Amino acid sequence: MALANSETLAKAIEFAHKKHQHQKRPDGITPFVDHLEGVVNRLKNIGIANQNILSAAWLHDTIEKTDTTFEEVDSIFGNTISVLVLSLTKDKNLPKKKQEIQYINQLKNASKDSKIIKLCDASSNIKDIAKAPISRNQKNKKVRKIFHYIRVMKKDLIEAKERYPKIQELIDGINSVGKEFRLRPIILENKS
Repeated sequence: MALANSETLAKAIEFAHKKHQHQKRPDGITPFVDHLEGVVNRLKNIGIANQNILSAAWLHDTIEKTDTTFEEVDSIFGNTISVLVLSLTKDKNLPKKKQEIQYINQLKNASKDSKIIKLCDASSNIKDIAKAPISRNQKNKKVRKIFHYIRVMKKDLIEAKERYPKIQELIDGINSVGKEFRLRPIILENKS
């Protein structure tokens, strides 16, 4: 049975902390939940207050990076949140190459809410990549993948920017890292 809306966000925070409690970010020091909090803070900063979206942001890596199942998320948080989480989850049962192809298609078909969460996730991840103790070549590969994800979602992000203009600040931050890797900037404007 799904929780009442007033309990949802607090339960999602608690659940995410429990599931990710022993995980670290790529630097090996930062607790993984700091990333989740960063994603949620970015959502709040652009004007998202919907508790289902914020809850899904706290939970967006639970299926992919822990032993959590879709059924578990669905039974605790309900269909709206579990579908958002699933739409942001790579299928780890597939070989890596097929996994990426499937994930790109999934992002193309995801809801606008999922795409906004993914944008905030990408913003958080790209910041972490920039300071990660990995080679420049590895950073380049990861940054290019993030740019590809954002380009796949671009049309819906342009529409979302009309409602949430601060999305541009996230794009500007992402572009500043992309510039270091000589990537063409992402421009969120309709071509007239």
